[in-house]
Amino acid sequence: MDISRIRNFCIIAHIDHGKSTLADRLIQVTHTVDNRVMKEQLLDDMELERERGVTIKASAVRMNWTAADGESYEINLIDTPGHVDFTYEVSRALQACEGAILVVDATQGIEAQTLANLYLALDADLVIIPVINKIDLPSAQPNEIAKEVVDLLGCPEDWVVKVSAKTGENVEQILQAVVDHVPPPKGNPDAPLRALVFDSHYDSYRGVISYVRVVDGKITHREKLRLMSNNVSYEPIEVGVFTPGMTKTDEVTVGSVGYIATGLKTVRDCRVGDTTTTVIRGATDPLSGYEPAKPMVFAGVYPVENDDYHELRDSLEKLQLNDASLTYVPETSQALNLGFRVGFLGLFHMTIVQERLEREYDLDILMTAPSVEYEVVLRSKEVLRIDSPADLPDESTVAEIREPWMTIQVFTPERYIGKIMDLVTGKRGTYVNMEYLDPSRVMITYELPLAELIIDFYDRLKSVSQGYASLDYQFKEYRTDDLVKMDILVNGDPVDALAMIVHNEHAFHKGQKLVSKLKDLIPRQQFVVPIQAAVGKKIISRANVKAVRKDVLAKCYGGDITRKRKLLEKQKKGKKRLKMIGSVEVPQEAFMAVLRLGDED
Repeated sequence: MDISRIRNFCIIAHIDHGKSTLADRLIQVTHTVDNRVMKEQLLDDMELERERGVTIKASAVRMNWTAADGESYEINLIDTPGHVDFTYEVSRALQACEGAILVVDATQGIEAQTLANLYLALDADLVIIPVINKIDLPSAQPNEIAKEVVDLLGCPEDWVVKVSAKTGENVEQILQAVVDHVPPPKGNPDAPLRALVFDSHYDSYRGVISYVRVVDGKITHREKLRLMSNNVSYEPIEVGVFTPGMTKTDEVTVGSVGYIATGLKTVRDCRVGDTTTTVIRGATDPLSGYEPAKPMVFAGVYPVENDDYHELRDSLEKLQLNDASLTYVPETSQALNLGFRVGFLGLFHMTIVQERLEREYDLDILMTAPSVEYEVVLRSKEVLRIDSPADLPDESTVAEIREPWMTIQVFTPERYIGKIMDLVTGKRGTYVNMEYLDPSRVMITYELPLAELIIDFYDRLKSVSQGYASLDYQFKEYRTDDLVKMDILVNGDPVDALAMIVHNEHAFHKGQKLVSKLKDLIPRQQFVVPIQAAVGKKIISRANVKAVRKDVLAKCYGGDITRKRKLLEKQKKGKKRLKMIGSVEVPQEAFMAVLRLGDED
């Protein structure tokens, strides 16, 4: 198709504002999928996405639509996630587009991720088409929200499209707006091939399948291709487009979005952000890729069975191809043996990765409590970066510990301001400013340590605001504070996977709560199991798991008391020996108990 009749756009929005439903209606309106096979959340093909009702992976689909001028257009849509943890996924999708549909809920208005994703789209120099969704709801305020959006974007009022993705009302107007306002892609069909890899996944039969946006030239299944960053050459098994399933074609032309089944079996050969060109008469200048995602949260991932270690490594490698923001390095724990230290973008991202490893790769895994990356300044002036509390050097060698602080924006109705301020203050947060978006909604800016943000902050924010508040955050800086390492000892042995770095003021309180929780979670043995929290050499809290008692006197009835005493002494010696050599198994719930430390606050 002529490049002037191609349009590439994505849908961006805050979570739960109706992106996936709107994508479904656009697919129906353009008759891309037969009504017999149409289903809700069509582009969310992961079972996990459908269960949770959230988009985790960006998905692409090609649609053909006849506009008001009678011309047929090829419209490539990329549906993006809305959760703050998947911002990196959104930023990659934006690079493959010229326009973005900004979806705003007519009942909720502009929220945190609406703004965050909008700024990403503006940075990528995309044309923004505002869409007010859910106008069919009784509580909808489409005119007021449209005014908010116009004030924010500075666009003409007639650009705002008011729709109901659920009923399909006015959805065709979006397609017309895309044709009218989004520019066609720029590119030279006669130049050497340059295609940007914006996503990929691993297929057992066809190897790595890369999702590409063709910037110059065209891809045919007969030409040998090359990845420019590492000079890996391959002969494609097939090329095609998304309709929304993978449909084989002879070629993918300039300006279009499609896929290449590379046949590569080594996952690290094909990286997101790379440029694909031809081996013969290929391009010399690669396209600008993406900045690598910076993980914010780290946790240890260990196989329950040690024999599954290699399988876990292969699964993480395949998952990393599908999720470029995931990072991992091998790690050894005294309590859990061999495993990996895995970096995540946030706590929700961590939960999703855990579920995908268990479901898609059929692995039984243990995950430790999450931590953040600290800067440790030694007395020798050397600066170390550690992402596991177990790696903290001896306190006598440490001059100071710096922790990451975030700038957070909380969007909330004004009636919840007091409760939210109490929550943030209790998490060591500091107030920056407050701005009224309209007479009833405010944006409050705070600075907050990332360690306090990742544990249970988002859940408690939703709880105190009855679900109305929304949150966005960005990294600000590393700051020095009075931080200490808190060790947990089970039966006298420190469990490295339960170690935490906490603020000195909160160490006693957190140690007491964690020890109390562990006392309920660690199974009883035939001997008393002491659980202790320690800062340095000082024990700050202790609880005992009572022993399971075996009645050795059951067979003694009547007779001399000394016989009973002998049996009890023998049992006492046996328990003492068992306590010295017996091992205590720490269950998965114990490692995650730290996540629930704030539940009773």
